[in-house]
Amino acid sequence: MSVRLQIAAMVYLMVQAVMFGAGIVLTLATPLAAHAQALIPAVVVVTALASAPVAWFIAPRLRLRRHGA
Repeated sequence: MSVRLQIAAMVYLMVQAVMFGAGIVLTLATPLAAHAQALIPAVVVVTALASAPVAWFIAPRLRLRRHGA
């Protein structure tokens, strides 16, 4: 297993938690709350799928000494 995959697997859950939180706030703090029973499972699925590419994108940046340069 590559180092990038290992880092991405560790970062995945944190990324998913942040994206899920943003999705739930967006769902429940807007007029979409009326449809929350159907939208919350959709938020779970979408964030689970969208978190993998985001974690894969973040993983190599965590190995850099100075990612600003």
